[in-house]
Amino acid sequence: MASSRALSRPSPGGTGWFPVARAADVGGTPLLVGAGGRPWVVVRLRPGGEVTALSPHCPHRLLPLTSATVVGGDLRCAGHGWTFAADGRCRGVPALGPDAVPPPRADLSAPWAVEERDGWVWVAPDRTLHHRPPRAVAGTTAEPVPALPAPSGPVLGNVAPALGRAWHPVARADALEEGGWLSVRLLGATRTLQRRGGVVTAEPPVAGVRERDGALWLAPEPPCGTDLPAEVFPGRTQWLPAVRTGTPAAVLMDAVLDPGAPGVVAEVVPVAGGCTARWADGGRQVVVHLRAPFQLRRDETLPDGTTRSLLLLLQPEDADSTLVHARVALGGRPGRVQLAAEAQRVGAELEALDGALPVTGLPLTPRDEVHLPTDRLGVAYRHALADLLVTARGTARTEEDDDVAAA
Repeated sequence: MASSRALSRPSPGGTGWFPVARAADVGGTPLLVGAGGRPWVVVRLRPGGEVTALSPHCPHRLLPLTSATVVGGDLRCAGHGWTFAADGRCRGVPALGPDAVPPPRADLSAPWAVEERDGWVWVAPDRTLHHRPPRAVAGTTAEPVPALPAPSGPVLGNVAPALGRAWHPVARADALEEGGWLSVRLLGATRTLQRRGGVVTAEPPVAGVRERDGALWLAPEPPCGTDLPAEVFPGRTQWLPAVRTGTPAAVLMDAVLDPGAPGVVAEVVPVAGGCTARWADGGRQVVVHLRAPFQLRRDETLPDGTTRSLLLLLQPEDADSTLVHARVALGGRPGRVQLAAEAQRVGAELEALDGALPVTGLPLTPRDEVHLPTDRLGVAYRHALADLLVTARGTARTEEDDDVAAA
């Protein structure tokens, strides 16, 4: 009789089963829950179907699967569209095409068992002798939801101390008139810029202030990075309104590097402080110049011979704030309507990226994410960031430095 009473209590430590959510609260939208001290997402992959539990983030870019959607009985990640079956098996990777085999480590983890009983969803993360969960009682409550697991290696956020050794854009140059002042936020600190006699200064003082590429730049400490090369397709240009986002600058920049077409693999050449990449896509020739930490220019030659260019400069304001500065250019003699349409296209492209990105920072160790051949440019970006961080420290290399540089 005592054993029966023990099983009637929701005692996770005694049965291996954990109550994670009310059954009525689990539908077609993934819900983050906790069981056995581990986070899971629970979801019904078909209306009225059984509850599925899976590990909580996509292995590709670690995007939380709470933003995923249910499509055709599979769970589809909101980032790059990877799809997963109820058992966690990866069934599709759009970047590889419809017939490609997903890479190793692409599958999600699944618990030993999931069951509904007494209006509750129960999860057994590991094999247990109790083949059914205990009966729910009046005091049954859902297990606490632990934090998502962090990457094992270094993660670059917006206020890493080493970023002080780089140039950062803080405003358009024409935003600061002669005799005027401008307050900017950079790396968790506020500074005031003034223009007097054509010279721009910052208060509190910084190691460097400059104007370049139509922007004002600050280097809080002596900079150790390099800059983008001179423009090839300057054309007629237009700045987009600066946009503030909660996505870390490195994560946002990494997302922009995706070629965006299945099977397209960039040819990447490392250069000092970054890399240059080239690829062709449907008659479109693309060249990307990237410099760590947050400078990018993408030059494109379209099938009709016209050219267009995007300059993207990211300003890490605070841990949870990045200001995006973007300028578009069209070659030849484009009209204002054409230029405005290009600015609108790029703005929509950037806005679409921001809603489906992790907000914790960019992992720099390759084993923390699953990389594809199409991610070659992103891997090169991680190399450049790791080199910048190690150089910025300016101290004897440690085991952690070697781990960062290995990225």
